[in-house]
Parts: sequence; structure tokens; C-alpha cells
Amino acid sequence: MSSTTTAKGLAEFIGTLFLTLTIFTAAIAGSAGDFAPVAIGMMLMVMVYAVGHISGAHFNPAVTIALFIKGDCSKDDAPVYIGAQVLAGIVGGLLGLHVLTGSPEITAQDFGDTTVAVMAAELLFTFALMYVILNVATEQDGNPFYGASIGFTVMAGAFTVGAISLGSFNPAVTGMLMVTGKMAIADCWMHFVPQLIGAVAAVYAHKITMDDNSDTSEE
Repeated sequence: MSSTTTAKGLAEFIGTLFLTLTIFTAAIAGSAGDFAPVAIGMMLMVMVYAVGHISGAHFNPAVTIALFIKGDCSKDDAPVYIGAQVLAGIVGGLLGLHVLTGSPEITAQDFGDTTVAVMAAELLFTFALMYVILNVATEQDGNPFYGASIGFTVMAGAFTVGAISLGSFNPAVTGMLMVTGKMAIADCWMHFVPQLIGAVAAVYAHKITMDDNSDTSEE
């Protein structure tokens, strides 16, 4: 592994660690109350600004997979990114659970008969997140607001569907939810499947809109 790839992996680990730690402490343990989505969105925003120039600030295996499919993430970087993100999600959850909050009793979310709603929420807002990332971070060189756009997208999603699906939009976050006991392992497919579908669908939607925009500009 090259030193450059190591630096990128470390950047992904740090960004994902603080994102998942904030989500657990602010939202799951409840330290931020009704303002938890604000804390989450702001932490994501500052970490995107902090390491975006190093790794691209994916912090999300679904984002990495989608960017790999698009051709914006190399085959050498992709597994390092995903490994760092997943590990960071586990470590962030365990730090929040056992160090910051004193191991509170966490009850697994009972999704009951809301499977369709949960999957729709995760698919739609993972799509929205990926679509925003593609347009503000990969197409607009010098856009100083890309971090805020990404952070506000997650904040909006958390406010909108957090009570429905837990507002993950990220397999690393879902991993944190499982390791801390907030999500049963048997329910994780309701997150993983729509997250991956939503992220990949956003790549193709982005391609179509960019191709159509290019055709229009040439007329």
C-alpha cells in the first residue's frame, strides 16, 4: 500500500469515526435532543472540508462503491476506503457506547410492518446524498459550498426520515447501529440494500442529466 493510499485511508477513518461517534452520541444516546440532526450535519460538513482535499471525503461505503462505478475512485483506493469506513463505524459506535455515554441500555429499533417505508427512506435519501455529492463535489471546480451542501443534505434527511428508518444513508453508520444494539442484525438488509441501490442509481441519474446538459449546451 502506497503512502498516498495510507493517508487517504486514514483520512476516511478519521472522518467516518467522528461522523458515527456524533450520530451515536447525539441521536442514539440523545445528548443533543431534537437538535441531533444539526450536530450530525455540522460534523459531516466540517470533516468534508477538513479532508476532502486528501481522500475526497466519502465517509460512506455506498459513496465509494458508486464513485468506483463512475470511475472516480480507483480499484486500489476503493477497498482501503471501505475497510477504513467500516472499521471507523465500529470504533465510533463502541467509543460512544462505552466511553462517552457510560454504556446506556440501548433498545433495538422495532420496525414492525414499516419495512417498505424504511427501505424507501434509505433509498431516497441515499440517492439524494449521492446526487448532491456528484454535482457539487465532482462537477463544480472551486465550489466553496460543497461541504455545506453535503452536510445539509444529511441533516435534512435525518430530520425528515430519522424517525422512520433511523436516517442512516450509509452502510458504515448502519454497522455502528448494529454494533451498539440499535439495529438488529436481522434487519440490516433494510438499510444495506436500498443504500447501495440509491447510491448507484444516483450515478446513472447524474450521467443522464450531465449528458442532456451537454447536448443542450452544444445546440
